[in-house]
Amino acid sequence: MTDLEYLDRAERLLMAVESHCDRINEETDCDLDTQRSGGVVTITFADRSQIIINLQKPLHEVWMAARSGGYHYRLEGERWVDTKGGLEFFAALSRDASAQAGQPLHFAPLP
Repeated sequence: MTDLEYLDRAERLLMAVESHCDRINEETDCDLDTQRSGGVVTITFADRSQIIINLQKPLHEVWMAARSGGYHYRLEGERWVDTKGGLEFFAALSRDASAQAGQPLHFAPLP
């Protein structure tokens, strides 16, 4: 994968995260504060816990830090997959965001 391909795919992942946070805020009583600075998206929950997603351009990875731990994702085909546990990025984000919000939240790639 070239650097440009990585940046395109990683940017789409960050846009999907931001889009789903906006949808969650509109459709639920969950109050997610989402901030973006370059290749970093920070989601802050009502209890002040955070999930931080950032691009690791030299490695062509996306990293996520949540209350449950830190994870590294690489693109495999069409999916971002954890380099150690094999869990898909949006499944892991849904799991961790749900735990930190105290209610079920769903994240998925943009169509």
